[in-house]
Amino acid sequence: MSSVLVQSFPRQITLAENGWCLRVNRFCARQGVLRYFSLVSRLGDGVFWYALMGLLILCDGMRGLEASGHLALTGLVALLLYKGLKRWTRRPRPFASDLRIRAWVAPLDEFSFPSGHTLHAVGFSLVAMAHYPVLAWLLVPFTASVAVSRVVLGLHYPSDVLAATVIGSTLAGVSMWLVPGVSLFA
Repeated sequence: MSSVLVQSFPRQITLAENGWCLRVNRFCARQGVLRYFSLVSRLGDGVFWYALMGLLILCDGMRGLEASGHLALTGLVALLLYKGLKRWTRRPRPFASDLRIRAWVAPLDEFSFPSGHTLHAVGFSLVAMAHYPVLAWLLVPFTASVAVSRVVLGLHYPSDVLAATVIGSTLAGVSMWLVPGVSLFA
């Protein structure tokens, strides 16, 4: 491959995704849509996950504490992974690359790839469902909403969210493999 092709490939992806970002970003002009995705995004900042861990401990004692510890360790690794990847890739956010795209909420950091919210949501949800499968009814739609919110709010490209989904799934899988007796398929 020529060095020109390798250097322009990420730019080609970004240009292709700008159209998608611009189209879905316009949905937030509707007040109800903006309110919903802003709330989901805010809860995905960590509030939802901290509350879940606290409830698991309150409702299930030592078993809940073990599950919450597993969630916390998975979250710490997710944090280190996504911060390192953001520093390495330095991909500008959609609203910074295309002035027609509006950031409907303030980003937590400067760069776009990967979506930390999505990475955490996927990783946390898979680990939590491995411990408590009954939570799937709540966690699956919440995680999907978090992922969609990142693009709709103008903060991430679809590929940021897709990559974060793969990374979060892999991280959760590895963490479940390392903890005996914890599996989504138990």
